[in-house]
Amino acid sequence: MGHKEFLTEAVRLATEAVERGWGGPFGAVITRDGEIVARGQNRVLLTGDPTAHAEVEAIREAARRLTPHAPTISAEHRDEGTLACVPRPEGSDDPLPRRARMLKGCALYVSGAPCPMCMSAAYWARLDAVYFSCGFEATREIGFDDAFQYEDFQKPLDERRIRIEQIHPELGATAYAAWSRKPDRHPY
Repeated sequence: MGHKEFLTEAVRLATEAVERGWGGPFGAVITRDGEIVARGQNRVLLTGDPTAHAEVEAIREAARRLTPHAPTISAEHRDEGTLACVPRPEGSDDPLPRRARMLKGCALYVSGAPCPMCMSAAYWARLDAVYFSCGFEATREIGFDDAFQYEDFQKPLDERRIRIEQIHPELGATAYAAWSRKPDRHPY
C-alpha cells in the first residue's frame, strides 16, 4: 500500500464519521512498514470529548496495539513495544541520550490538516511523518479554523485568549522531586 491508499482509508473513515453523526470530516490511519496499524475517526459529537479527534484516536489505538502489555504495563515490560528506549536522533538537542520509542517508525495519514492539539500529539508520539489531504484553507472554509490557536501560542502568556499563569510552584515541585528521586524512571 502507498500514500494514496492510506489517504483513501483516512477519507473513508472521515466520511463514515460524518454519515454516522460522530463528528467532523476527519479520519486518520497510522502506518508502519507499509501496513495500517491503527485507525481513528473524529468522535467529538459521539463522545462529547473535545479531544476525540481522529489523529488522537489513531495514536491511542496504535499505542495500544504496539505495546504488548498495555494497559497493565509494569516495570518489567517497559523496554518492550512503544516504550522500548532508543538513542536520541543524530543532531538532536534533546538533553537525554535516549527516550521511549513511542511511534517512531510510523506515519500518520489524515483527511485534513491537523489542528494544533493533533500536531502536538504527533510530535509527542514521535511519528516520522504526517501526511494530510485537505489543507488549512479548505478546512477553514467548512468551519474548522485553528489559525487563532497557532497565533495565540506565539503571544506572551498574559496576552492569550485563555488566562494562563503560574501559581504555587512549590506545590508542583513536590511531584517533580518525586520524579527526580525515582531511580528507575523511564524516559519518554
